[in-house]
Amino acid sequence: MIGHSPRAILVVDDHDLLRLGVRALVQALVNHPSEALDVLEAGSLADALAIYGAAQDRIGLVLLDLALPDTEGLSGLKAFHDRHPAARIVVLSGTLDASLARDALAWGASAFLPKSADLREIVNFIRACGLIDVKAAGGSPSVSGTAGKPVPQTPHASVWQQLTPRQTEVLNWVLEGKANKEIAHISNLSEGTVKNHVSTILLLFGMRSRAQLISSLR
Repeated sequence: MIGHSPRAILVVDDHDLLRLGVRALVQALVNHPSEALDVLEAGSLADALAIYGAAQDRIGLVLLDLALPDTEGLSGLKAFHDRHPAARIVVLSGTLDASLARDALAWGASAFLPKSADLREIVNFIRACGLIDVKAAGGSPSVSGTAGKPVPQTPHASVWQQLTPRQTEVLNWVLEGKANKEIAHISNLSEGTVKNHVSTILLLFGMRSRAQLISSLR
């Protein structure tokens, strides 16, 4: 069918457990068969490029490990981006390196997520990309704001309820006008992690920029 919405993600990692973990979490979030999200898997860059080339109209997100058998450093991301510049790629890394994260984002990655993070952060990004219908998602967290603060009763109230407690904290700091560096200092997170949170929040609210987000929610 031409023009249909992407209903698949591609998980590229040579560790079976990570691929299985993402698949299990994605499947657990969807209650209705009509909202099923296909999880395609690849254990190498070569396989990933072949799968994406054959099914790119269906694939809305690529989760790409940097440490694949046939890649080194950012070579996999660069090769994927060169071959498929429109692909939305989230980089997964076993190394929490701020410099590496900056380089990955500069090379077109939508986010940089350490493997040490909760897998639900990955699923959160999948939801933010619109690949999981939140109304059909089972077990998705309903958050009442930070430290018991009520969810703002605004046209975006349903989106606030999708945020994790940490994302709610980050959003409140953004609305206070704090920069990523300040938020990182306050929350004891790296700037790269804060930037990932902000990117996910922008996607969830359908905003193109931090300024638009602040203007819409204040």
